[in-house]
Amino acid sequence: MEESIKKKHVEGGDREILYSKAIKAGKRIYYLDVKKNLKDDLFVAVTESKKVQSKDGLQVSFEKHKIFLYKEDFEKFMEGMQDVIGYIKDSNLKKSTQDVAETGEEDISCEDSEEEEEGMSSGDIKLDIEF
Repeated sequence: MEESIKKKHVEGGDREILYSKAIKAGKRIYYLDVKKNLKDDLFVAVTESKKVQSKDGLQVSFEKHKIFLYKEDFEKFMEGMQDVIGYIKDSNLKKSTQDVAETGEEDISCEDSEEEEEGMSSGDIKLDIEF
């Protein structure tokens, strides 16, 4: 992902974008823009932009949704995000485990990991990182 710094005036307003990061995710693009309000306080504007085609496929438009996140809410917002993301990851892990139990088929990589862990002595360090 590219990080870019932008300084530009926003149409119809006196707020400028001090820093911006675009996150491309499938049909959506999320923009994280750092802006300054009239009191010179910084805040984050999160914009979701989704490409939408008409039923006939001839017209393309973009749906945009925005939220504004103020510095006094950053910590609580991040705690909440981490909590819900953790819940989703745990739910997916439980679902995978449940699928294995129902079908009786295990993921080969899981078997390999268990065998490797059993063969390791207590002083060994193992890093298994996948991207």
